[in-house]
Amino acid sequence: MVAEHVELALFEQSLANIEGLNRPFGDRVADAAEKTAGSVLFDVRVDGDSCVQRMAAIGYGVTGTAIIVAEKNGQLRCASINGDTALLVAELAAWTASPLRVQARLDPRATASILLAKLRGSGHFGRL
Repeated sequence: MVAEHVELALFEQSLANIEGLNRPFGDRVADAAEKTAGSVLFDVRVDGDSCVQRMAAIGYGVTGTAIIVAEKNGQLRCASINGDTALLVAELAAWTASPLRVQARLDPRATASILLAKLRGSGHFGRL
């Protein structure tokens, strides 16, 4: 358990702003995925939440998935997820992989909000 916390802390450091530059969320997530040998599964807006404005996932194959949220105050937080959120992650990843014409017809924000609520229910990303 301690090793997981250390790994999570190191992962969060890799997402930190470099030299005071405020890079876009998507760039920071992509950079973290590259540095940790993962792949970005999705990057979506979370509308209507009082604390979180964006959410992304980085997949590591059979090893697992990390969720990253950008809070409205600019801080990034991340957590490893468990199996009960896998279908929501898969749905958001499928939306991201879809052609733009399909993305334009479907709205991922409801799924993102449900995923965020489930993560909060399991103790991640509590409201401020």
